[in-house]
Amino acid sequence: MSQETNPGRAVGRLLSRACELKHRRMHALLDELGLYCGQPFVLHALWNQDGMTQSELSERLKRSPSTITKTVQRMERAGFVERRPDDNDERISRVYLTDAGRDIRPAVENAWRTLDQQLFSGFSADELELLLDLLHRFCQNIENPL
Repeated sequence: MSQETNPGRAVGRLLSRACELKHRRMHALLDELGLYCGQPFVLHALWNQDGMTQSELSERLKRSPSTITKTVQRMERAGFVERRPDDNDERISRVYLTDAGRDIRPAVENAWRTLDQQLFSGFSADELELLLDLLHRFCQNIENPL
């Protein structure tokens, strides 16, 4: 079966293209805020639980410790977070939001809302529910290979 007539390959290519386009659009929205992709997820985690360790962030966000370290360092240089030693164990550092990290929340949430509105414009509630179900199944198939 050629690639053009294989529906599975066509869907895979289209999913890749959709992810790339979504990433580009989100990057453009975040760039306006002085943020890089990945940083809003760290901010969101800290908005929910400020003062996590980098290991806790790594676990929560399912990212490698080295990725979290680089992200936190970059966010620290930009003034969104600061690292401080743990009160009970100086070997551990905790990541805390700065005023700038707290103050940017409405703008980040607005960027997410803007992206969602663009992505799902014209979709009915039933279509979104079907898409959600199909993508869940798609992810389960990847996570649980035969």
